[in-house]
Amino acid sequence: MRVLITNDDGIHAPGLVTLEKIARSLSDDVIVIAPETDQSGVSHSLSLSTPLRLRRVEEGRYAVSGTPTDCVLMGVQHVLKGRPPDLVLSGVNRGQNIAEDVTYSGTVAAAMEGTVLGIPSIALSQAYGIGGGPGLRWHCAEYHAPGVIRRLLAHGFAKGTLFNLNFPDCEPDEVAGVTVTVQGQRDAAIVEVVERQDYRGGAYYWLAPRRETPPRLEGTDIAALFNQRISVTPLHLNLTDVPAMQRLSDVFETVP
Repeated sequence: MRVLITNDDGIHAPGLVTLEKIARSLSDDVIVIAPETDQSGVSHSLSLSTPLRLRRVEEGRYAVSGTPTDCVLMGVQHVLKGRPPDLVLSGVNRGQNIAEDVTYSGTVAAAMEGTVLGIPSIALSQAYGIGGGPGLRWHCAEYHAPGVIRRLLAHGFAKGTLFNLNFPDCEPDEVAGVTVTVQGQRDAAIVEVVERQDYRGGAYYWLAPRRETPPRLEGTDIAALFNQRISVTPLHLNLTDVPAMQRLSDVFETVP
């Protein structure tokens, strides 16, 4: 099995080291293609207005001057052209990708791009700041991810479906189990604009994520992490709201 791994935190991120260990526990054929710099929050963006640079770091490891989506495309369409990967793994992200995070996440977007290309794809994130102490417990994801991934591979991937895995902020032996979840929802804006001034008095701004406690509705990815459980959320490329479409169809069918 050939495994392509990538991330959105960059080629030097510790989570990528963790993901490579996870991938090598599954296969001896692992290719690393990650962004040259941190690309957190870029979602599913493509570099269409600037050329891409591909740097060979060492055998089987490459850095791309672009987004996580660019990395997957460069991997499948160029580096591995004619011998595509059997699995795309993205992460391990520094921090959870739950609720609305999914729409911003470059980690999830890379798995989406693999799915677009017809390759089974999984996004992995290691939570922190949810019930745990300081520092990231990369060893939690490293310990549990291989078993979860094997079970997902045995289950199979429906067309257009990817899996979003989030590992709780606890020690590996404190994990309470695995829960298949829905994407949760926060009850307030998760980003605020913070104004600062430079030394000349000019304004500049930071986009600052809010650190608030979201609602822990049972069955959601949020609740799973608070309960020290691994969250497995199936996501689909088709974003159509089918119930709304049906209701809207009824409305327009009554219009002469």
